[in-house]
Amino acid sequence: MSRFFTAGDSSSESSSSDEEELYSDPEAQKHSEEESSSESESEEEEEGSGSESDDDDKTGVNKFLRDQESSEESEDEEKVTVVKSAKDKRLEEIEGVVKLIDNARKIGDWNTISTEFDKLNRQVVKIAEKEKLPKIYVKTIAELEDFMNETIALQKVTTKKMNATNAKGLNAMKQKVKRNNRDYATEIDKYRADKDEYMMEEEEEEVQPAPKVKKPKIQYTDEIDAGDDEGFSKVGKHGKALQYTSESILKHLRTIIESRGKKNTDRAEQIRVMEKLLEVATTPYQTIRVLLTLVSTRFDLTTSTSTGTMSQEQWKMAEHEYGKLLEMLEENRNMVVVENAEEWEDDEKPPQPAAGELIKIPGSIVSIAERLDDELTRSLQHIDPHTAEYIERLSDEQALYSNILRGLLYIEDLQKIEKLETPQDGANRMVMRRLEHIYFKPSQVVSILEETAWKTIPSHLDSKITPRNGAKDIASLVQVLSTYLFVHSADIIRARAYLCQVYYFALHDQYYRARDMLLMSHLQETIGNFNINTQILFNRTLVQVGLCAFRANLVYESQNTLQEICGSGRQKELLAQGVMMQRYSQVTPEQEKLERQRQLPFHMHINLELLECVYLTCSMLLEVPLLAQTASSPDIKKRVISKTYRRLLEFHERQIFTGPPENTRDHVMQASRALAAGEWKKAADLINAIKIWELMADSEKIKKMLSEQIQEEGLRTYLFTYAPFYDTLSVSTLASLFDLSERKVAAIVSKMIAHEELAAALDQVNSAIIFRKGVELSRLQSLALTLSDKASGLIEANERTLEQRTQGTANAFERQGGSGGRGGRGGRGGRGGQRGDRGGSRTRGGQQFGGGALGGAIKA
Repeated sequence: MSRFFTAGDSSSESSSSDEEELYSDPEAQKHSEEESSSESESEEEEEGSGSESDDDDKTGVNKFLRDQESSEESEDEEKVTVVKSAKDKRLEEIEGVVKLIDNARKIGDWNTISTEFDKLNRQVVKIAEKEKLPKIYVKTIAELEDFMNETIALQKVTTKKMNATNAKGLNAMKQKVKRNNRDYATEIDKYRADKDEYMMEEEEEEVQPAPKVKKPKIQYTDEIDAGDDEGFSKVGKHGKALQYTSESILKHLRTIIESRGKKNTDRAEQIRVMEKLLEVATTPYQTIRVLLTLVSTRFDLTTSTSTGTMSQEQWKMAEHEYGKLLEMLEENRNMVVVENAEEWEDDEKPPQPAAGELIKIPGSIVSIAERLDDELTRSLQHIDPHTAEYIERLSDEQALYSNILRGLLYIEDLQKIEKLETPQDGANRMVMRRLEHIYFKPSQVVSILEETAWKTIPSHLDSKITPRNGAKDIASLVQVLSTYLFVHSADIIRARAYLCQVYYFALHDQYYRARDMLLMSHLQETIGNFNINTQILFNRTLVQVGLCAFRANLVYESQNTLQEICGSGRQKELLAQGVMMQRYSQVTPEQEKLERQRQLPFHMHINLELLECVYLTCSMLLEVPLLAQTASSPDIKKRVISKTYRRLLEFHERQIFTGPPENTRDHVMQASRALAAGEWKKAADLINAIKIWELMADSEKIKKMLSEQIQEEGLRTYLFTYAPFYDTLSVSTLASLFDLSERKVAAIVSKMIAHEELAAALDQVNSAIIFRKGVELSRLQSLALTLSDKASGLIEANERTLEQRTQGTANAFERQGGSGGRGGRGGRGGRGGQRGDRGGSRTRGGQQFGGGALGGAIKA
């Protein structure tokens, strides 16, 4: 082969020759050196002859000049070639990496230290397979650990924090150094005992290959069980079958935990591995560790799904494993799962505590319960509520509630152990989750939920917060849970517990109790400072209090409470029961995604059609008498109770043809027109014909209450409308006209007279109403009074505008030297003053401030 082709492979040949030097015997090496020397001599002869032929071609001056190529060749000849073994090369590479680590330590570059540390370990692994561990490596890792501890201690006391890149590198090095130095603990101790003597020792010992430690985590079998997975089995290294044993559980778990969050990680395969580990686990400690890791890994599967929700199968398996975890912890009281526990580092053997000591396992019982609850809620958000699948998925709530209750009992047991110092936050979160599952449900449903949950819990377990024997008293359950959170929690959790209790009272027709609690909390003043989920809960509670007032026949209180939510026209958005897509809204995709995540599941919804029906009915009962009063008495200041109702009523009156009512709004609008015309029976029939009332408890009672309210408001509307045309009116006539008792009519009229709504007197002897005639204004006089009111309003508005625009410049238009002939003209006051007062004292010259555009606009 030509020399031009072999020259391109010089690097590969040199590297292969280095490796051959390591593994070849001395004779073969000597023989290869002789061959290489003979080859080099032949090549030199060829090159010499070639150079002579080149010199012959040169003529004239060129023959005596040395070109650049010949000078480079001579320099190469002067250099001495040093042949290094592969061992020396690797040691030089290690020294170079150590030097880079030392430089990075001087400037505190932990990112570079982390990178070079990984590179150093990879190089040391190659040497450690055949040779002794380099002492410079032991020195480097020992000093690096000391430097890392000093840096961590310094960061705790200093106010200046390192940047994000260095902090990330330091956190990575904590784990790397701790895990790496554990394998070389003996050598590091020798180095720290006497550093100088350790580094000066001569390496005279013969290099012996380190005995291979049998890895207990994998056993290789030549035979494959034909009955396992239809003749197939897991294949590991060397193509042999792979089996899992109880001794290798902790190492497998560490590998899985370290791979979490990394790319190209097969989580499904990890779950299958942990399921096999769970089968071979022999001790409670191993079982608890596997269950904690397995449940967490199942939650990681949600990130890979298209909808971002956990599948029902995986959720049920996670929920079952969570229940099994609680059972293991209840049976083994010497093991506790706490968040602030340190991780056990020795994978070879489990911890062996002394008598009376507890084994602390890192984990969070509360976080798993919260994640299960969130995943169930997220799943319900993505299922069509009108299908059987939603009902089937909703049935999983019972198992979840049982586990939440059981987890709360475990947290209570941990709080009884004084030396653990369990924080109160865990119990508060569990109680809040339990409360959020029952506050919006009727007492009958809560009773079934509680009884079923306590049946699944062993009889020897009991709760200090809500004892087992008090589970039947559902009325006090919500109050007990809320009171516990009032005492032991703060801020958001306390506010949410308060709102849940108010919601429960309103749902069970305890209006005055719910109203008083809501007013005493003053949450309506500070609710804007809370998160959005708490604001949604506040809106739901407010709506439920309004509905409770309506059921209690308190029309004014109901309308006043519902006004803020229903008057905005954004009920869906405010109650988190749907996303309203506006035409010109500037909503980013991220904001829309967050908005959809906050939506409540369908079984928690408040019926919006019922809510609108209640609001419009209450507005009708208040607005129709008010419209009649303002129409008959022009001097009364006009006020609007519900703008939404007025707008709908005006739109309905503008229609030329009105057909039979088709929806709730049509029924209420036509009932309003009938009530204004005095046809109270027609109005009552239209309101009672609305089918949505059937969704309320005691619908017949509600309809009867509405008929009575329509009778009373029809009477008030009649008196407001026709009072100017009567001198006296018999009470019995009104009673027969509106199908009311005379006593009821007298009570209504007396109330109107007392509130100065009706200019009349009640003659109890003759059972008649005597109307007082005031000064009757003509149409022209009424219009004149209206015009004067509007003019005075405009004057007041102008004065307020002037005060706002001239604030701080009240003296801006007063001229200091404008007494001259032309001093009164705007900005030329200074010149005029100078001309008119030449003989006297001169005032300040120059142009004085005349107000500019603002002054001109006001003076105009």
